Amino acid sequence: MIRVNSLSKNFNNLLAVDQVSFEVQQGEILGFLGPNGAGKTTTMKMLTCFIPPSSGTAEICGFSILNDPLQVRTQIGYLPESAPSYDEMLVGEFLRFVAEVRGYSGIEMKRRVGMVIEKTSLREVENQMIDTLSKGYRQRTCLAQALIHDPPVLILDEPTDGLDPNQKHEVRSLIKDMSEERTILISTHILEEVDAVCTRAMIIANGHVVGYGTSDELLSQSLYRNSITLCLRNADPRKLLDEFNQLDFVYSVENVPDSREGMVTMRLFPKNKETISCQLEQYLCTKNITFEHFSVDRGRLDEVFRELTTVS
Repeated sequence: MIRVNSLSKNFNNLLAVDQVSFEVQQGEILGFLGPNGAGKTTTMKMLTCFIPPSSGTAEICGFSILNDPLQVRTQIGYLPESAPSYDEMLVGEFLRFVAEVRGYSGIEMKRRVGMVIEKTSLREVENQMIDTLSKGYRQRTCLAQALIHDPPVLILDEPTDGLDPNQKHEVRSLIKDMSEERTILISTHILEEVDAVCTRAMIIANGHVVGYGTSDELLSQSLYRNSITLCLRNADPRKLLDEFNQLDFVYSVENVPDSREGMVTMRLFPKNKETISCQLEQYLCTKNITFEHFSVDRGRLDEVFRELTTVS
């Protein structure tokens, strides 16, 4: 549905996007991650034909952004950064205007506007001026305009940025529901979005791709992958440190500061990031070591993100 091949963009002496390539299949939600200024918005503006690439190309549903820009626009629903709209318009008025621009009129226009209002839960603010809306409702209004023509591809630039936790949950639920029928590309710098919404993620820094894969594949790069946090009461930390370091399946051990009285917390890192929970539980049972807490870390995306985006 989306195929990007060596896409680049120069602004005078600034290389904003550098040889970016990726594909997104039907029904996928690809998270486009990166720090501010990494090139996410510039890439999206090229994919939506707002600006031309300096080199490379891309296809949306088989249509080239270079040769068929009008066809590309018919395939895409686009939510730009900061959800721009016309503040002096009513919500329903704005959506009817967008429908007219898309070529709809009469009963069909009314049907499509009603459909997106219901889908994005805008009925209670349909006759309210956009300038008076909360940020959550503004996001939904701009998302509704992107759905008017029922596009097979959605490109969403920072769709939950600045929203409160409840609003984020609502928008994410809506995005997941829409992915059953569409392919979605989401630009974000919010790492929790990957686990919450995305089927795969791509990390970009300084204009080029530095990481790509499912959430679990990215987490597998974390130093904390399969590490175990163990909490024990009234234990000798120095003795435990020595004993755990001698285990052949443990790579290293660290004493984690714990302010709770009488509590000792250790973090054990496995060799080669392998799963060691069963071996450790068996060892603790054999040694009659009782514990109050035992947890396995999947990995930490923020650590992977920092590593990839600072190295580049």
